[in-house]
Amino acid sequence: MRKSRADEFQEFASARTGHLFRSACLLTSGDTHLAEDLTQETLGRMYAHWGRMARVGNPAAYAQTVLVRTFLSHQRRRSATERPLGELPDRAPDGGEDPALRVALLDALAQLAPKDRAVVVLRYWEDRSIEETADALHVSSAAVRTRCVRALGKLRQRLGGSLTEFATR
Repeated sequence: MRKSRADEFQEFASARTGHLFRSACLLTSGDTHLAEDLTQETLGRMYAHWGRMARVGNPAAYAQTVLVRTFLSHQRRRSATERPLGELPDRAPDGGEDPALRVALLDALAQLAPKDRAVVVLRYWEDRSIEETADALHVSSAAVRTRCVRALGKLRQRLGGSLTEFATR
């Protein structure tokens, strides 16, 4: 029996939501509420075009591309620069994670320009090639290489000695 379009999408969404959310968290520098919104918007856009997904060779990679484009579109809005001023709630550390390292990395990512952040997340979190990253962002491969070098340089500069401090623990 052939699955319906909704069942196929439900199966896809169930399998990919966690990964999309983690990528969105990195893109938004830890803003989980915005990450949830971006993930929902991405899945909504994917569902609207799900009937045409047969032509797409890799729906998971396409979903990541939609997520990055949705994030960049959101960053262009004037309201995207608004930040709440309240303190973050305390959270219990999960297993072997180092919360200080996580906060330092998310803060450093937050200080990057949105496109630089997108390049770093796609290249190093999603482990995409330069060409795949360029295709997702609609830029040339040279632009991706340039943004990678500049973004990593900025991250090294911002993390400076603190990165080695975390690495030696």
